[in-house]
Amino acid sequence: MENNEVKSWLEVSLTVDAEIAEAASEVLSRYAENGVVVERGMDYNDAEDIGTPFGPCHVYGYLPMDDEVEEKKAQISQALWHLGFISEIPEPEFKVIEDQDWMSAWKKFYRPILIGKKMLILPAWVEQEDPDRIAVKIDPSMAFGTGTHPTTQLCLALAEEYVQPGIDVIDVGCGSGILSIGSVLLGAKHALGVDIDPESMKNSMENARRNDVLDKCEFYQGSVAEILKDECSINHAPLVLANILAPILLMLFDVGMADLVDPGGIICLSGILEDQEDKVRKMAESKGLTFIKRMQVKDWVAMSFRKE
Repeated sequence: MENNEVKSWLEVSLTVDAEIAEAASEVLSRYAENGVVVERGMDYNDAEDIGTPFGPCHVYGYLPMDDEVEEKKAQISQALWHLGFISEIPEPEFKVIEDQDWMSAWKKFYRPILIGKKMLILPAWVEQEDPDRIAVKIDPSMAFGTGTHPTTQLCLALAEEYVQPGIDVIDVGCGSGILSIGSVLLGAKHALGVDIDPESMKNSMENARRNDVLDKCEFYQGSVAEILKDECSINHAPLVLANILAPILLMLFDVGMADLVDPGGIICLSGILEDQEDKVRKMAESKGLTFIKRMQVKDWVAMSFRKE
């Protein structure tokens, strides 16, 4: 049976100790052709901590409800029974899940997002009803920034204040390209977006094409170092945007991010938790940047600086 014909799925799940989770996953993967999911709790000491796993592992596999499903259920139970001789393992649980058009159902709840005084983040399938705002059309089904997170909204709101007609903009860690696209729609003549993830390049170009600004956007797989090595069309700009987590911002300053800003130019930083603000501000000021403004939504802070 082809996957596009599947009307329902059999979820196979069990909860095991971390030591046996890999072996249990291997058993399920023999029958769950679409892969196995393993979930486990994570404990974080602070915002910069990469996390420490704790507690049991929850292992899930999904089988299509076809003519072979009963045979596969029996084979899974038998294989797990044998595995139980190595380490104690519980009986698997089986639950039927009806298939549906998850994306269509989810789209009903996604709404346009107002940004600053001029902008609007618009789901790609929604018609613009506010002609007084500049709409950035984004497909929220993508795995990158969709404008729903405060850090993106803060950085875009700051960009709205500083984009001048005809300027170049550099977007460090561009993700979905939303800041690059927004800058061009605000009047920038050219936006360079860089990101180390190759999938980001694909998503950014798709979104730029969706907004009819691909000819004014340049996306390059890399980061600050590659820009400074003249691997892109520009290596400095009057406006630089960086919506990345604070520890990464600090690292990028160490490799020359401040050198991307023209004298008299502006850099907008976002992705900063409130308790990280002082550290980022001190680093920026140590690189010859003068604090201008801060904005905050919940625990997230964005700041702008000028290069004297």
